[in-house]
Amino acid sequence: MQMRPAGSTSDRPSQVAADSSACNQRALTSKANENVLLRPTLKREPSLADRFDHALFNAIYSRALVYNTCWEDPAVDRQALALGSGDTLLAITSAGCNVLDYALLAPKRIHAVDANPRQNALLELKMAGIRHLGFDDFFAMFGEGVHPDVRRLYREHLRPALSPFARGWWDKRLGWFEQRGASFYFHGLSGFVARAFRAYFRARPRLGEAVHEFLDAGCVGEQRAIYDERIAPRLWTREVNWALSRQLTMSLLGVPYPQRKLVEKQHPEGIPGFIREAVEYVSRTLPIAHNYFWRVYVTGRYSRDCCPEYLKPAQFAALKAGLVDRIEVHTCMLTDFLRAHDGRISRFVLLDHMDWMSSYYPQALAEEWAAIFEKAAPGARILLRSAHSRPPYLDRTRVGASGPILAERLHFRHQLARDLQQHDRVHTYPGFVIADVAA
Repeated sequence: MQMRPAGSTSDRPSQVAADSSACNQRALTSKANENVLLRPTLKREPSLADRFDHALFNAIYSRALVYNTCWEDPAVDRQALALGSGDTLLAITSAGCNVLDYALLAPKRIHAVDANPRQNALLELKMAGIRHLGFDDFFAMFGEGVHPDVRRLYREHLRPALSPFARGWWDKRLGWFEQRGASFYFHGLSGFVARAFRAYFRARPRLGEAVHEFLDAGCVGEQRAIYDERIAPRLWTREVNWALSRQLTMSLLGVPYPQRKLVEKQHPEGIPGFIREAVEYVSRTLPIAHNYFWRVYVTGRYSRDCCPEYLKPAQFAALKAGLVDRIEVHTCMLTDFLRAHDGRISRFVLLDHMDWMSSYYPQALAEEWAAIFEKAAPGARILLRSAHSRPPYLDRTRVGASGPILAERLHFRHQLARDLQQHDRVHTYPGFVIADVAA
């Protein structure tokens, strides 16, 4: 569960920034605007706990790369989206992994939008690597998370293709790819939490050994037995449950206070119980051999047999051959992008950012939906994730003072969402919504 707030030519430094046009100009005109998520005005008076936890999340989010990899399963999204060659997709960037995955389906255009410029800087670096590096160097950086010659590759091949912000960000952080035994995937906020759990496993050798044997299990039956007999009894300790129940831990994972409260209202054992339930479902039901999401946070690297699609040789070649040029990167709020965009959008991947917007910025959420409906193509499909099995904002947010609630303007594909969620390899979102814009 994680919150998120024109195809470029490779010979021009960061056309990804130029293509963002008016959207980026509004979002990046001042240092303060790096916190564009914080602009809307609250419609209700927050409690002291609200204010403290919101301030903590903002202090962390506004200065950091939050997500070093995506934790939404694109295999599920592919089936839900049914992308075609004529589709234009808007997706929140996050770590960019899934944007690259969607590009492999060759839609007409993908607009990757994120209010956090550091997340877009990561996607820019990946796009530059696809255009300018060979596969082995690219996999070393983003598959293994370590490359001994990264500074030369960056200076000669990658840096010239980045936007000014991305250059400034990565100029200071190439060390993330140099620390053997640490890995890029142990950096950033979510990487910090992964590193803490790696230290926990190392401090408990029997648990750590069991976890690594679990990752190498040959079938679901074998992995289930290892989990039930050797992992679960040692993993879910009082210390782990305490750490998972802290808002600081959730903030490092990109989960703001409102999402935490949504989970706590639904699960009798709170956040620790919810996470344990998710881990048990994945561990006992889905093949771990293909689950690169959990593997990378335990080991700090992908393997060539267990990795996102963009890290596979044939798919890398397809992106390099031109599919990566269908991606445009925009640093701004979704509403700002949609208002500035001239065309129609037929597919939306909006992740879970509406959970916290509905709590803190309900008017901004209504404005965002108004912009979505204005620019949505007839029959456009929208994917949402939520910390609630039925996101409450769908039944209370109105577009316009006297307009219908969202639930009346959307046609929900409940059965499809339920069927697909059973195969979700991450499984940390109680709510997965597939909805079509009603005619």
